Amino acid sequence: MKFVTKILLSVAVATISWPVTAQSVLSVSDDTMTPTIILPESVETDTKAMLDNWYLKNYAVLDYDADSRSSDDFSDEVLLERLMALPTVIEMPYNSVVKNTIRFYANRKQLVENLLGLSLYYMPIFEEALERNGMPLELRYLPVIESALVPTAVSKAGAAGLWQFMPATATGLGLEVNSLIDQRRDPYLSSEAAARYLKQLYTTYKDWSLAIAAYNCGPGNVNKALRRVGDGKHDFWDIYPFLPSETRGYVPAFIAANYIMTYHKDHNISPALAKRPIVVDTVHVNKRVHFEQISQVMEIPIDELRMLNPQFRQDLIPGDIKPYSLVLPSLQVYAYIANEDSIINHNASNYARRGVVEPATGGVTGRDSRGEYYEEEVIQYHTVKRGETLTKIANKYGVTIASIHQNNKVGKSVRQGQRLKIKTMQRKYKTPAEELATQKQTTTPADSTATSQADNKPVQSVTAETDSISTADEVAAAFVPQQEIDPKEGDVKVSVKKPEPAKKTTTSRNTSNAASKPITHTVKRGESLYKIAIRYGVTIQAIKKENNLKSDQIQAGQRIRIPSK
Repeated sequence: MKFVTKILLSVAVATISWPVTAQSVLSVSDDTMTPTIILPESVETDTKAMLDNWYLKNYAVLDYDADSRSSDDFSDEVLLERLMALPTVIEMPYNSVVKNTIRFYANRKQLVENLLGLSLYYMPIFEEALERNGMPLELRYLPVIESALVPTAVSKAGAAGLWQFMPATATGLGLEVNSLIDQRRDPYLSSEAAARYLKQLYTTYKDWSLAIAAYNCGPGNVNKALRRVGDGKHDFWDIYPFLPSETRGYVPAFIAANYIMTYHKDHNISPALAKRPIVVDTVHVNKRVHFEQISQVMEIPIDELRMLNPQFRQDLIPGDIKPYSLVLPSLQVYAYIANEDSIINHNASNYARRGVVEPATGGVTGRDSRGEYYEEEVIQYHTVKRGETLTKIANKYGVTIASIHQNNKVGKSVRQGQRLKIKTMQRKYKTPAEELATQKQTTTPADSTATSQADNKPVQSVTAETDSISTADEVAAAFVPQQEIDPKEGDVKVSVKKPEPAKKTTTSRNTSNAASKPITHTVKRGESLYKIAIRYGVTIQAIKKENNLKSDQIQAGQRIRIPSK
């Protein structure tokens, strides 16, 4: 059995022209950097598109004035010395493959500069997750080669997020992946899952180079390569020729990422500085809310919401299904809590999800030369006459034979005297009174004049002092147009019934209003309801209720009342 194994190994080695015996990592020749080695997809990231990242534009800046201590020194001695000086638990060996990968990153200065800028935000998140799980901090650079620190990155194979999880792996680690939520994109949750997964891999292999390789290509491919090498303790460089081509470039890329993110100044790559600090906090959302509602009410750029919350794939938080965490700038968290009702109600009809929906019955409405009409289902009964067939009956009523079969227990033919149930749709026209009632329902309260159907003359509006009316119902009744139908002409005449004088009732409303008289505020240019609410310490909803505002839109010069606290 051992003999057969040796023969198979010899054939495999001959195929790839690689010695089976383990060798020093320093002896790997330049020939190993063959075209079959595939660098991570992250190196192909569109650097110009990265510059549109909201965080890079608003919170990071490159320090072009920083003096570089060297000028792209790629000598073996210098590179090896720098790698050996890295304070890491994971071994960072040097060879021609690593050298070529370092050179590749060093020549992509704009990519590295973008990575340095994004790292200001993401590295603390990665480091916290690794620390909690007792993992080496140098693993924080895995997302650099996995996704180029783009949380919405998706690989050709379907892996997604900063740590590039496949869907099955992500759900196995407890992450939620569906049409609305993809927690592979969540920096916090995905980093915690990645730290736990790396810990599992290291427990299996007891070697970080093998654990990192398994993170890339899966434990199955690593185990297969180990079996091909044979018994004994082996690392990544021992099984190098038996790994998938993309994995052969993965560990060298990890070493190169640690190198370039540490020694970027030595290759004339400008370091990134923070324009201003970004401090964030979370709030639990248990209602359905869209990013546009939050953005418009709180005046937060929607790109900022997307950058801080990339896990919400459709800009929608389905909090009505279960609570989700929303990341906001810390100063905005309390403002969100105070104005949550206004945010939820803002343009709510545009984002509402329907529950029960009844199917249409086929009826339609419209207008023709005879007036406004609607169609409704009418049931008729037909007694079969001598010589009649289903085809003749269906044509007579304008229905199909299938509908007759559906409503009656009949076969392919009918017999004389048989009674059939026929369902048809018939057009019915509205009476003038019905048309007027429809117009009244669609007329908004803000309309001060109305036009009569008969003569197109404006109907005079009537106003009444509320002190002279005892109830709101009496006020409404005072304005109801009385309909009269002329039996000769058939036209509708509209007249307004004037309210009868009512006894004035004395109330204490005037005195109570004086005690809590609201403040009047004149809207200035650039002000919004949100800013005014924050200024006076009230909610947007309270201001809208006080002023009977139907929307959040206000104009400069407009006078609004501020309710008392």
